[in-house]
Amino acid sequence: MPELVAPHPRFHRSFLESHAEWAGATQDGAGIDDEDDVITPAGFERYTTSLVAAEKSPRRPGRVTDTYRWVVEGDEYLGAVSFRHELTDYLLNFAGHVGYGIRPSARGRGLATWALARTADLARRRRYPRILVVCHDRNAASARVIEKNGGVLEDIRRDGDQALRRYWIDLG
Repeated sequence: MPELVAPHPRFHRSFLESHAEWAGATQDGAGIDDEDDVITPAGFERYTTSLVAAEKSPRRPGRVTDTYRWVVEGDEYLGAVSFRHELTDYLLNFAGHVGYGIRPSARGRGLATWALARTADLARRRRYPRILVVCHDRNAASARVIEKNGGVLEDIRRDGDQALRRYWIDLG
């Protein structure tokens, strides 16, 4: 059974295996910035500590507070989800409250749908009336994940050459 857990250094080996599967693509929900060292044990510990601390204080200037959770089974890292506590103008238009990503070898098991549902539960407990979730227009799998969680398409917006689908999930 999968679990949503706070980021922790004990997942380093499995995280690196997942990181290799992404082959340089952005790991949505993982909060990896260019300056993060996820390779060395000491760097990974700093990275996980900063993710946990982001719940109270933004990781970088111009960012918002964010709850990061990892999808795991035992000691295996399967993916990540982030819940941004506020919406800046950019987040409102192009990124939303929630970002998530499941490692390629773990896809097709319903983990993203499950993780988004658990994240909606978290937002509901924090008394958010609704949350915004955004995906690329070409990402039919992510659109299905959002729709399975009650997402209602508001519109499609352009961010440069990217078309982005904006969904609201009512938590009432």
